Amino acid sequence: MSHKKVRDFECEVVHEPVQIYLRDKRNVGLESHRAYFVQCNQGDCQYVEENKPPCPLNLAMFTEELKEREEKARRRRESI
Repeated sequence: MSHKKVRDFECEVVHEPVQIYLRDKRNVGLESHRAYFVQCNQGDCQYVEENKPPCPLNLAMFTEELKEREEKARRRRESI
């Protein structure tokens, strides 16, 4: 299991601090690939698995981590 880089974030939707981290969902179909989204720890929030307004969470918040993950995946593919 990969290590999640958890960050604190002041959420304007729930009006309190939350913890956020990058998640990936594997989309299964003819070509399996990963779709990333930002998850928060507020299970009761109606936007918990969606990064759509008014939810302020978005992938740009994790640009560096996404680059690291893609680089790691590229190195794995090259070593096969």
